[in-house]
Amino acid sequence: MPLPIQSDAFSDSLVILGAAGLIIPAFARFRVNPVIGFILVGLLVGPSGLGSLVDRVPWLYHFTITDKHSIEPFAEFGIVLLLFSIGLELSFKRLWSMRGAVFGLGAAELVLSGLVIGLALHLLGQSWAGAIGLGLALALSSTALVLPMVGTTSGVGRAAFAMLLFEDLALVPIIFGLGALAPTATDEGWEGLLSTVMLGGLTVVGLMVLGRFLLPRLFAQAARTKSPELFLSASLLVVILSSIATTAAGLSPIVGALLAGLLIAETDYHTEVEVIMAPFKGLALGVFLITIGMSLDVRVILANWQALVLAVAGVVAAKAVVTAGLLRLSGADRGIATQTGLLMASPSETTLIVLAAAAQAKLIMPSTAAFWQIVTAIGLTITPLLARIGRDIASRVERREGKDALDTIETKPGRTVIIGFGRVGRLVAQMLDAHKRPYVALDADIDTIAHARRRGYNIVFGDITRPGMIDKLDLANASALVLTMDEPVQIVRTVARVRAAFPDLAIIARARDPNHAAELYRAGATDAVPETLESSLQLSEAVLVDLGVAMGPVIASIHEKRAELRAKIMEMAQTTRVPPLRGRRLRDAAPDKASSEAG
Repeated sequence: MPLPIQSDAFSDSLVILGAAGLIIPAFARFRVNPVIGFILVGLLVGPSGLGSLVDRVPWLYHFTITDKHSIEPFAEFGIVLLLFSIGLELSFKRLWSMRGAVFGLGAAELVLSGLVIGLALHLLGQSWAGAIGLGLALALSSTALVLPMVGTTSGVGRAAFAMLLFEDLALVPIIFGLGALAPTATDEGWEGLLSTVMLGGLTVVGLMVLGRFLLPRLFAQAARTKSPELFLSASLLVVILSSIATTAAGLSPIVGALLAGLLIAETDYHTEVEVIMAPFKGLALGVFLITIGMSLDVRVILANWQALVLAVAGVVAAKAVVTAGLLRLSGADRGIATQTGLLMASPSETTLIVLAAAAQAKLIMPSTAAFWQIVTAIGLTITPLLARIGRDIASRVERREGKDALDTIETKPGRTVIIGFGRVGRLVAQMLDAHKRPYVALDADIDTIAHARRRGYNIVFGDITRPGMIDKLDLANASALVLTMDEPVQIVRTVARVRAAFPDLAIIARARDPNHAAELYRAGATDAVPETLESSLQLSEAVLVDLGVAMGPVIASIHEKRAELRAKIMEMAQTTRVPPLRGRRLRDAAPDKASSEAG
């Protein structure tokens, strides 16, 4: 039987899909973060927004969500799918290697943040039991918002993931602990906590054993059918069953989702599962963000704006200082500590669960819970802004430290300077190392620098666009400058500035295509290497060799074609100037050598 057109299902679907397909792309054009976009949509179409006008303007019914509880199950499913996708990116080996960070740093962050916030609330008149409940609730941070912003592989992402994982594991014990602190509590609270830990541990072990044996066979059968629908059904079945199992054991469903992702990550099918589940995860997470926006009431916020501003600022400041301080004590760089501290400073969606548990246990008044629920919603809304502020502050910190590093770095005559240290810059550095040629690399991304330093690369922080940065690089004593940034306009500007200051320096620049290469030659580049042409030449070389053509003629023809293409690009650039070099390039010498060998 078809659903009536006035059904909530039609109306809510229209709003959600309209937000995902129309409103969010429009926000993107104005560089509005999708997280903020979805929250603003929830604020607009929720019961305190346009939803409050439905009685007077009935046609608004089709463009509003008057009952946020009707979509909460989908929002919760979005968080479950998010944790599942995070599990797909991990492995048990990596998780085991993080155990120190999870149970050391994660536990310290949660307990210390909770104590600081709880102590402040107690000094303001809250009872000790209520202060502990509020402190632990507000000490939690949002897995649903933080990890999509930074992932789990960067320096910031690894630290944030370790702390968030411990918080997710601690959620159920916190709820049981609050029940045990209730004025009417008996020993059943502590007994329930102990039984939950034991039953939860057995459930996790059971799921791991079953998953090791059953999942490869399940997905193998799905793969044989070559049906994406069956693959999707199997993936959803695993996620839901695992979440139900951990929920039945007293743990959070997101623990089951993370475990399901970890188990599938150990199979050969994790990439296919990740691709299939991605659209559902994004849409369901959007629904969750809409519910956050719907929980905000502008009129209540305006009526209590001073208290709310002080509460939000206090929670953010306390958590940021505690988190950054713990990271510094654990050896993290100042930039990573600063960025992670601000990123983790907002409360979490799970804060709402703990607040409800504290109110139910009569540790806090319902009005107190309602106030902190608004603080939580505001904190979630400003999380992307805090992340941006954290990046900016971290960049300034690293820039200041990078300036000192540039002052103290050893100046070697004849070294190569690499600007940009992505995949291209790393490969250039590896080849220079292989030939024992000195180099120094410069990059403006904190995580990239931390990752490279751990692997032994000679890299410092610095932004080539900053005044005075070129002088700090001592290019007068450099043998070459290699520009590998994926920023076409900036590369052209840098080439022009460097060429004007150092007429004889070899400047080798990465180009996107022949037109970009021509611009670089006009700006003064010694060599501009178009990515599209080089990949085509390498593909041609592989094809010819695999077809049995002798290596000598192949190399000769490839070099001839490269020289021909380079001449055409130089013609496009309307320049024949070749800056003087200390020696001939291989690409100029190799055709003659290869031709003589072929003859």
